[in-house]
Amino acid sequence: MAERFYITTPIYYVNDVPHIGHAYTTLACDVMARFHRLNGDEVLFLTGTDEHGQKVEKAAAAAGEPPQTFVDGVSQNFRALAKAMKYSNDDFIRTTEPRHIEASQALWKAIEASGNIYLGGYEGWYSVRDEAFYAEDELVAGPGGKKRAPTGADVEWVKEPSYFFKLSAWQDRLLEFYEKNPQAVQPDSRRNEVISFVAGGLRDLSISRTSFTWGIPVPDAPGHIMYVWLDALANYLTEIGYPGGKDGKFARFWPADVHVVGKDILRFHAVYWPAFLMAAGLEPPRRVFAHGWWTVEGEKMSKSLGNVVDPHEMIERYGLDPFRYFLLREVPFGNDGDFSQAALIQRINSDLANDLGNLFQRSLSMIQSYFAGVLPKPAQFSDADRLLIEQATKLHPSVGAAIGRQALHEALGEIWRVVADANRYVDGERPWTVRKTDSVRAGTVLYVLAETVRHIALLLQPFMPDSAARMLDQLAVPVDARTFAYCGVRGQLVSGVQLPKPEGIFPRYVVEEKGAA
Repeated sequence: MAERFYITTPIYYVNDVPHIGHAYTTLACDVMARFHRLNGDEVLFLTGTDEHGQKVEKAAAAAGEPPQTFVDGVSQNFRALAKAMKYSNDDFIRTTEPRHIEASQALWKAIEASGNIYLGGYEGWYSVRDEAFYAEDELVAGPGGKKRAPTGADVEWVKEPSYFFKLSAWQDRLLEFYEKNPQAVQPDSRRNEVISFVAGGLRDLSISRTSFTWGIPVPDAPGHIMYVWLDALANYLTEIGYPGGKDGKFARFWPADVHVVGKDILRFHAVYWPAFLMAAGLEPPRRVFAHGWWTVEGEKMSKSLGNVVDPHEMIERYGLDPFRYFLLREVPFGNDGDFSQAALIQRINSDLANDLGNLFQRSLSMIQSYFAGVLPKPAQFSDADRLLIEQATKLHPSVGAAIGRQALHEALGEIWRVVADANRYVDGERPWTVRKTDSVRAGTVLYVLAETVRHIALLLQPFMPDSAARMLDQLAVPVDARTFAYCGVRGQLVSGVQLPKPEGIFPRYVVEEKGAA
């Protein structure tokens, strides 16, 4: 039975150009969205840009542009990244859109109506870079004894009138929510981090600013704009028509199934956001999954070090699908990871060219050479034949289970386990030798290999859509037979079909030697 699946990226802050971290987060969501679509589910995949706040106002001023002109340009950079990475997002939201302003103000009013907002004055430490308030005991010492946020960002002392959200009143209810919903914050290490933070005591949260103007006006409160995080988090409601739409989209898709975020913004999504929602009478998201950060060659990625990884450059140099594959295979999703081009080349040459590429190329080349490209008809299956096909048919549930846990690296590991099984099978069966004395047996082996590769290609579609499509094209699998309904016993390859001449899909990457002509 088809289900609905709503997955979101964080909306990206438009004070800089996109880098590998942005590409990674949205890629993970893209894979999950594609998987669910191929399962026949009704999917909503949302990404976009966060365009308000003091940091944006300052960045626009530094660029010598009005804030709206500035965010129009930078937001387009994120749309360009989505196109380059071939993300399948259903919508791209901008917080400067009228629909978002309407939804954000509606959420404010709902929270206010519940008695969880009051007017006061804020005096304390604020990080413009993080757009976050910090208590004195959270600060760390920077150079020269200067106070900094735990993220390393500079902080400044702020004193201004402010509306507050009664976050302190939600401590016990949040802890109860985490206890009843152990999967609501993942991985477990992040869940423990959140519970520890909440159990340590919550302070009421300033949710309006008066010292600058670039933001959404607080309803019926001249001079106040909404705290950028309350504004930003509301985007997940905006797309589905909050506070209610005639098309029933909000009722159909809320609560969201997965918010994928970086670990640096976990607190906003796993503490503030569920409290805001429950105060407004809404359910919290089913899961917030926080992934780790990328370093580059063992160093923190930063503009000052000149080591920021440009996704466009990586795609141009290595190809889109190899880049997509590397990002999701190299590091367990949820952990920190280190990016190096040497590791990327190793994955291309070992996993893609040697393991999968060689399996695919030699299987189809033998069909071309020994059977004139006509898929042979299998005879009786041996135990080895049945075992390999059984492993291939079990891929869909095992890959699906891993994706359901956001263990994307494990999902790819399951597929490559069958790739390895298939390579061992062909080496053991030696159809290039068997065909000299028993062409029927050789044909059976090649049919089993083709059917195994079909399963592999079907399951690779969410990860490497272009490469998987080329594999399925060369297997003559009809476009309407490429959903996961055709995993398992259904949709098996039909003997007697003429296959196109095979072409390599995963070439090796050759590193040019320095000084070579």
